[in-house]
Amino acid sequence: MCGLIFAGVKIAVNTRLLIPQKLEGIGWFTREIFYRLVRQHPEVEWLFLFDRPVDPRLDLPEGLQVEVLPPPTRHPLLWYLWFEQRLPRFLAQKGVELLVSPDGFAPLKGPVPALPVIHDLNFEHQPQNVPWLTGRYLRYFFPRIAHQAPHLATVSDFSRQDLHQTYGLPLHKISVVPNGVGEHFQPSTSAAIQSYRQKHTAGKPFFIFIGALNPRKNLEGLLSSYQLYREQGYQAHLLIVGEVMFGAGPVKKQYRRHPFRSDIHFTGRLDGSELREALAAAQALWFVSHYEGFGIPIIEAFRCGVPVITAQNSSMPEIAGEAAWCCPSHDTTAITEAMIQSEDPAQRARRIKAGRARAEYFTWEKAAQHMWEAIQKALPS
Repeated sequence: MCGLIFAGVKIAVNTRLLIPQKLEGIGWFTREIFYRLVRQHPEVEWLFLFDRPVDPRLDLPEGLQVEVLPPPTRHPLLWYLWFEQRLPRFLAQKGVELLVSPDGFAPLKGPVPALPVIHDLNFEHQPQNVPWLTGRYLRYFFPRIAHQAPHLATVSDFSRQDLHQTYGLPLHKISVVPNGVGEHFQPSTSAAIQSYRQKHTAGKPFFIFIGALNPRKNLEGLLSSYQLYREQGYQAHLLIVGEVMFGAGPVKKQYRRHPFRSDIHFTGRLDGSELREALAAAQALWFVSHYEGFGIPIIEAFRCGVPVITAQNSSMPEIAGEAAWCCPSHDTTAITEAMIQSEDPAQRARRIKAGRARAEYFTWEKAAQHMWEAIQKALPS
């Protein structure tokens, strides 16, 4: 019956962040959820919208239409041109009944309703952590997009409450569509762990950080807590995985002065099997951000059998539950104590067991189901 109801309904998906080798959190969210929905709901006419030629490595599912609307949109002026000028006319011409936008952007003009996914409001609460023009664009458009949309989605109950409190949106208008984690995130064998450590950290255990090198991620707190940890006689190294982003200058300066910088290793961005291999070989994940809308590395670590040190603010306690050490992100002493506790085999075993159970709550199959429910709420009656 459901298939008959939605037969012929045309739904467009903003897929401009599906870029091979550069899939950040929103890109993975888009890929994992909408590849599934295209396969699960062939009765729908799915239309994927790109702003650049489609890379064949994306391996798009069968049974969908693809449209490319240049130019590539990586600047606020081009965002405006694409979303407010090109996209509304195109959607109207194609007879689209709903636009789903996993990155939160949607036209304010035009006759087609949108379901935006606003992952977090970091740009509202920590404006210093985004470029000035980007922040100004987001703070102007996103509240208007949110109020105009018939329904919207976000990735955690924390972000749902934040949207309610910050933008005054009714809670019934916001669905929670949590992130999932790829099936390839699995524990490594003891031999594989030792091999990785021998190759990358002179055989030593290591803490791993995963994320953009941005002030929101608390890299200064990471380097400070690592220094205190080492000054108490502990020997684990530190692996920092991620690309340098806006505002990383103070971290670079702190690193150059760090007394243990020879044991701090920057890998740059890692994806797929490389990321899983690095994460599964870690002593613990260090993920004590000042603000997160979700915090995907927490669940990735749980699936790899790696204990987690995270923050007790924003969404992180909701995602980690009782499975992680949760510390105030500005309390270097508390963070250092958690790092020391990660040396204890009994505490590690308890956190790892709890983490594996917690990870079962977050799968892409469940995320796709939640997104389909949100789509039904957003479609015109």
